[in-house]
Amino acid sequence: MSGKGKRKEEEEYDSDGSVDGHAPPKKASKTDSSDDSDDIVVCEISKNRRVSVRNWQGKVWVDIREFYVKEGKKFPGKKGSLLSF
Repeated sequence: MSGKGKRKEEEEYDSDGSVDGHAPPKKASKTDSSDDSDDIVVCEISKNRRVSVRNWQGKVWVDIREFYVKEGKKFPGKKGSLLSF
């Protein structure tokens, strides 16, 4: 077993950890190309129930959901329906 590849690897790294003085490529983050993400209308129909209407992926979505309160924050519960139009 020889260490041919190991020596070359050690020589190529700079002090900052990059190879041959080039910085490693940065990962590109995905961006939302849709401008409709801000079109959300929310109406509370009772203390723990809420209806929201939004435009997403070219469709109108109506979400009827029950919420619960935990540590002073509202979270969506299991009970609810999402309708597309």
